[in-house]
Amino acid sequence: MKQARSRGQSSMEYTVICAAIAAALGLGMADRDSVLWQLVQAFRAGYQKITHAISVPD
Repeated sequence: MKQARSRGQSSMEYTVICAAIAAALGLGMADRDSVLWQLVQAFRAGYQKITHAISVPD
């Protein structure tokens, strides 16, 4: 019976840890030099490159 009570515990721990990391990264998001802004810009640039490569005809 103890296994049934502990099911789902790890997902809650991952949620709390991810929320803490997001909060820690987001605290300094006011300026454009923060780690989170750099990550967002990197994702944006990568997405633009992928969409451009997909839209180019063969």
